[in-house]
Amino acid sequence: MAGLRTRHRQQVADEALVRSLFEEHGKAMLAYATRLLNDRAAAEDVVQEALVRAWRNPDSLVNGKGSVRGWLLTVVRNLVIDKVRARDARPAEVAESPTTGPVEHDHADHVVDSMVVLSALEGLSPEHREVLEQMYLHGRTVTEAAEQLGIPAGTVKSRSYYGLRALREKFADQRVGAA
Repeated sequence: MAGLRTRHRQQVADEALVRSLFEEHGKAMLAYATRLLNDRAAAEDVVQEALVRAWRNPDSLVNGKGSVRGWLLTVVRNLVIDKVRARDARPAEVAESPTTGPVEHDHADHVVDSMVVLSALEGLSPEHREVLEQMYLHGRTVTEAAEQLGIPAGTVKSRSYYGLRALREKFADQRVGAA
């Protein structure tokens, strides 16, 4: 029972310490963190974490090796450095706000287009699909595609023409169905 009372008194004393630290040094800590981060919300998080560290390490505050404010501001600076390093180590976040403008390198449309084209290619005859894959997916010329497929160049041109025509018709049917 006595141990419980002692622990309770210690918690009350620690809470009072954190409150007094915030009342005395909170504005300076927040101003410093805001200046370093240029973001008030992030600065408030840093100040809160610094106070939690002070609460966990009360001996650091009273060890006589410098001022309490100096210790707190050092903790704030270290937390800011950690936060900036962590942010720089992550890939850039995609903007969610319409005020920031469109995302420049969003590849979703490209992926959807590729899926639609590949799906449409599956509906072609194997001969037409092979020619279109050689020419448009692999970037080969008519001559190179002919050599790769082992057929005359004229056949490559003909199959390319009819394959593209079939794709156009398929996409036209999809647009009519979508409308």
